[in-house]
Amino acid sequence: MFDRESWLEIFSTIKKNKLRTFLTGFSISWGIFMFCILLSAGNGLRNGMLDRFGSRSVNSVQFWGRRTSIPHEGLPKHRRINLDEKDVALLKSRVPEAGEIVPITEKYLLTSFETYNTNCDFTGVTPEFMQINGIKIIDNQGRWLNSMDMKEMRKVAVINKRLREILFKDQNPVGKMFIVNNLGYTVIGVFEEQSWGNDPKAYIPFSTAQTLYGDGKTIDDIAFTINGLDTEKDNEIFEEKFRAKLAVLHHLAPTDKRAIGIWNQLQNYLQFLGIFNGLSAFIWIIGIGTLLAGIIGVSNIMLITVKERTREIGIRKALGARPNTILTGILMESVFITSVFGYLGMFLGVGLGELVSGALENMPESPIQNPTIAVPVAAGAMLVLVVSGLIAGYFPAWKAVNVSPVEAMRNE
Repeated sequence: MFDRESWLEIFSTIKKNKLRTFLTGFSISWGIFMFCILLSAGNGLRNGMLDRFGSRSVNSVQFWGRRTSIPHEGLPKHRRINLDEKDVALLKSRVPEAGEIVPITEKYLLTSFETYNTNCDFTGVTPEFMQINGIKIIDNQGRWLNSMDMKEMRKVAVINKRLREILFKDQNPVGKMFIVNNLGYTVIGVFEEQSWGNDPKAYIPFSTAQTLYGDGKTIDDIAFTINGLDTEKDNEIFEEKFRAKLAVLHHLAPTDKRAIGIWNQLQNYLQFLGIFNGLSAFIWIIGIGTLLAGIIGVSNIMLITVKERTREIGIRKALGARPNTILTGILMESVFITSVFGYLGMFLGVGLGELVSGALENMPESPIQNPTIAVPVAAGAMLVLVVSGLIAGYFPAWKAVNVSPVEAMRNE
């Protein structure tokens, strides 16, 4: 089956039918190439959108107090709603879906080190905030806040790269003290997080921030993770119930949604997944359609190929060639052409995706990230084309080799 004469015959046939071979190969390569490009683009778009969520917990909720818009229980509208420890207690006792709970207080303060100074967003948080907001400590740049920092109300800070660049330039800031509104804070770490903008920022223990910059009770925001909610409907129901509990606690009108601001990361994430799943299905449909077009092209060309060679088949049978030998030769030619050109299309499609992915590595703001396709998927598509070409060539070839030599030689 795989002897030297068979391969010489295949290459001889290909050489005598260059145009036919080119058209067959182009159909195969183009189908695989476009399939790879479409799926790569879809994966790149998905990765880019997921990158927007960064390393933050997708199952997080953050809420804060605003002003009422509806009078209620004799209280006027435009009343300021302030969060405090009662809201934390509500989450712990009456919201079973709540996981990690982090109170937050924020101040915008003047910071300085030696001759350098800048205004900085100073945020007091508990250690659990690191997981909720996807904060990463830069290698060899200290540590994050811990429970002892909270308990002892230490004046320590974890600063971002931008604040390090402004105040400390090329120095390692860990262990150094800088001034914040006439108070000294020791830098214990340098962090990075995916957030909008590049403003100077520092995190300090919540207990320290609340004592020094608040009244010891008021909380600006509260972030928490939620568990057991897997659909948009579940999240809508949860948010309605949660607002109702907050309304009772703060004496709000049940319909006053402006009084409490809520940012539901999980709701946004699930909405994104729903939109993208629809887009992904659309891309797969187009990709499969492109692949089918390639299969139809291969099938048509194989039908023409066998018809053209019917007279040749008759002559070979008259000279004593066995039908199985003739059939095997035709099918080997089909598999060889589809495999070679299919691999070429896969190589070009996957390679282009890798090239674009490498170019986008230096463009973190691009909406498309890592537009590649898994090689097994591309190889599977190529295998489908090979098998399709084999099937397309088998039936007409089988019919041709079973025709009597006289009738076959009469074929024009």
